[in-house]
Order: sequence, then structure tokens, then C-alpha cells
Amino acid sequence: MRDKVVVITGASGGIGAALAKRVGALGGRLVLAARREPELRAVAASCDPHAVVVAADVTRRAEVQRILDAALSRLGHVDVWVNNAGRGITRRVSELSDEDFDEMMVVNVKSALYGMQAVLPHFRERRRGHIINVSSMLGRVPFAPFRSAYSAAKHALNALTANLRMELAAEYPDIHVTTVSPGVVATEFGLKARGGGPDSRTLPFAQPPEEVAEVIVEVIEHPTADVYTRAGMREQVVAYYAAEDMAAVEAQAPSARPTATASSTPPGTPGPSRSPSTPGSPASPAPPRSASAPEPRKDS
Repeated sequence: MRDKVVVITGASGGIGAALAKRVGALGGRLVLAARREPELRAVAASCDPHAVVVAADVTRRAEVQRILDAALSRLGHVDVWVNNAGRGITRRVSELSDEDFDEMMVVNVKSALYGMQAVLPHFRERRRGHIINVSSMLGRVPFAPFRSAYSAAKHALNALTANLRMELAAEYPDIHVTTVSPGVVATEFGLKARGGGPDSRTLPFAQPPEEVAEVIVEVIEHPTADVYTRAGMREQVVAYYAAEDMAAVEAQAPSARPTATASSTPPGTPGPSRSPSTPGSPASPAPPRSASAPEPRKDS
């Protein structure tokens, strides 16, 4: 990790901030991007006084290019690009508006596409590099109907990630493309979701963002195509897609049941009838419907 140049979007809080602190502690050279400049500068000050800070909206292609330009002008090259910015939603399919769906695609998919396309020519020129897209277990198993468009966006992100990896494999074997899939993480994600929602930090078995950051650090040091942040998650995905009756599996998810409450145990988490060896959670329980108007997008 020492002296690797690592670009992290959505670095003003949550997983991005935790990753920045871990990379900085290991001697990496940081380029941190997010919309919230005061918070971003506070993160930089806590992990690397020499970090390059770029206040940018990654839903705008030109601003993503500006992140790359800043990295190259200040540090000369990029080794790793982490597309981490994103936002959730609290809307079932029947409730989605055009604006709801469009924002989920712009924030969670197009922002990552802009990042991949911006850094790729640089990686091709160097014939090496690493793109890491932070996705979600809901991009593998759509077990939370109230996160419908977010889940759809993360499925789309996973497909683009895999397709880019396949595109590059033969000619550029040293350009790695990785999907990272966390479950519920103890951040402000739920509170900042479009339409409101429960505070993810209060949900049972929410994973500390520092644990997710550690998984990402491991995959930077030992690249692989697809990683999950807790044991048991991959097995849940395999079981879902191998099931003869997928609807029967979906019905077992507490968040899919009409009686689910904020105190329900998310599927795949350890509980009285589950083994602690499979703590990965693909979804949080269904929250009460928020009556508030959608708030502006915020970085994850």
C-alpha cells in the first residue's frame, strides 16, 4: 500500500472516510473527492495532511475528470480508483417517480461509469491499475422492496463492472476491476436516503465502516474480481440464484414481509436460529414510510 496513489469518491463520511484513514495509515497517497468540502477537509486532516482534496459532484462528468486531473497534476499518476459515492432510497416499486429512478441511476451508476471512463485511458497507458466499485448486497439479492431503485442501480453497476473486467482481461491483464458488496453498514446511509429512513447505525448487526475499509484494503493489496465484506454473504447469493423457487427465498426476508418492523432481524444476520458464522446481511428491515419531501443528494 505504501506510496500507492488511491482516489476515493464519497470520501467525506462513512465507508469512504474509513477507507481514507486506513489507506493513509498504511502509507498510501490519497486523493479524496466529495461534494461536502468542510467534511472532506476534516477527513483529510485526520489521515494525511498531504492528501489532495477535490470538492466535486461526481454526477457530473466534467467534475469527475477534474478529480483525475488534480490527481495527475499533484501526484503524477493513479494506482487505484475507488468509486464509492452513492445514495439510497426509501420507495417501493409502485411508489417510484421518474425523478426517484433517475437520481438512483445517476448517483449510483453514472457516477461510477464516469470514474471508470475517466481513469481508464491513464491505466491503459500505464498498462496497470485497479478500479474498485463499491456496490451492495442489494445488488446481488433484492431482498429489500423499499430500496427498489437503489437495488436496481447496484445490479446495473455490477453488470458494468463485470463487463469492463471482461473487456480488459485479454489485452490488459494487470488492470484489475473489482466489485465490493457490503451489507448493512453503520453509517448515515439510511438517514440520507431519498425519502428518509431508519438510521443504519441503529440497526442490528450493522457492520462498522472500518471493517468494510479493511476488506477494500485487502483487495487493493491482493486484487480479486468480487468480494463480500462478511462471511456467509456469497453463500446467500448462491443459494438465492440456485433456488428452484426464488419467490420462496424472497418470502423469508423479513424486509419483504408486510409485518416487518424496524426491530426485525435482517436476513442473513446471526440470531437465535442462525449460526454466527454467517453474519452477512443483504438488507435492512423495512422502515416506516417517510412523509418528508426528498432531500438533496448527499455523499455516502
